[in-house]
Amino acid sequence: MTKVLLGIDTSNYRTSLCLAEEDGRIVAEAKRLLKVKEGKRGLQQSEAVFQHVMNLPELSEQLKWNDYEIVAVCASEKPRPVEGSYMPVFKVGEGLAKSLAAYLRVPCLLTTHQEGHIAAGEFTAEKRPQGDSFLAVHLSGGTSELLKCEREAAGYRIEKIGGTIDLHAGQLVDRIGVALGLPFPAGPFLEKMACEAKGEFRVASAVDGMSFSFSGPEASLLRAVESGTIDPADIARATEQCIANTLEKALRHAVEAGLPREILIVGGVAANRYIRERLIRRLEHPAVKASLYFCDPEYSGDNAYGVAMLGWMKLKGER
Repeated sequence: MTKVLLGIDTSNYRTSLCLAEEDGRIVAEAKRLLKVKEGKRGLQQSEAVFQHVMNLPELSEQLKWNDYEIVAVCASEKPRPVEGSYMPVFKVGEGLAKSLAAYLRVPCLLTTHQEGHIAAGEFTAEKRPQGDSFLAVHLSGGTSELLKCEREAAGYRIEKIGGTIDLHAGQLVDRIGVALGLPFPAGPFLEKMACEAKGEFRVASAVDGMSFSFSGPEASLLRAVESGTIDPADIARATEQCIANTLEKALRHAVEAGLPREILIVGGVAANRYIRERLIRRLEHPAVKASLYFCDPEYSGDNAYGVAMLGWMKLKGER
């Protein structure tokens, strides 16, 4: 019987389960976006927790547990690997992991949502960073951080070196997308709308070293929406351009400060093709000499695959 490790991730946006072999092959997975009412820009934690509780039994049935030997269970227990990091949604997955591990009499391993994104990036990128020390950019609805990462046997040692001081990149996308009448989460819909852009409308980025702000650009973009004089597609493209330009400036500062030039970019916003292509063109330029690595777009958003692979790393470390 095939030996697999079960990964569980219950984030603000998606319920995810994944069965993966030690070599990284996914044998089964099931995931579902949480439902957000039309016109709303997110969920209260209590509602997200309720949806996870309802989703997990249905998703579990899709995995066909009896076809595999589960050697351990790993769940993301909190958002980030820092003291005080906490969010109720992750307790749903943690509770299921502990219950299943006790029932199956296998180890229960815990990690963080952020490390799961980094691991998913490393295991699905066409090519992963060559050095054990690299930069990671985590871009999502709940996080926009520049991180210095060191690989360890059981995961990563992470140091935050920069990031947003207010809104996250995903929040900017969702707020502008919803204002434009798009569904939440707005990322894929805004990206599709931006492909129709024909004008040169832009908003300024706000970057100070490796820190940045999206509240000013949000105000400018919302004024453009309210004016009714600028094509929605041009506003969508300006949103993408602002995020890309912001990251470019912050990462240039990081490289100039002597930080690693290998940069892994993960999180839901990292799936955007325009942002990816612009960053590659600008940062892999001979004048900068950075090397960029991107998570497979299918696993840029919240998922349990990275959590499962971190589980294998932890399990091997205990052997």
